[in-house]
Amino acid sequence: MVTLYGIKSCGSVQKAIRFLDTHNIPYTFHDFKTSPVSREKIESWLKSTDLSILLNTKGTTYKNLGIKALELDENGKIEWMGNYNLLLKRPIIENGDTLIIGYDESQYEGKFLS
Repeated sequence: MVTLYGIKSCGSVQKAIRFLDTHNIPYTFHDFKTSPVSREKIESWLKSTDLSILLNTKGTTYKNLGIKALELDENGKIEWMGNYNLLLKRPIIENGDTLIIGYDESQYEGKFLS
């Protein structure tokens, strides 16, 4: 089963939802705002991807919280992401053992339509 993580107001999440809906791919939506993910979930994702991909350093939340100035180590960054899920790049899609971060239509086509 596909699980899509994000927030409904995010443009990239909206594109991912539209892609899945258009191609009749069933999924469960997990909203970070109403049901934050735990540090343990973030650590499980980090077994499949790099912290630099998972942490959204271009987002408003990252900038407003002044994370860069804190010069955090990996553990510190994971702690902040656990406390502020909006620091996670969106969307995040889990499909079995596959993890897809961000929206790239060609990547989605390769994973879901081939």
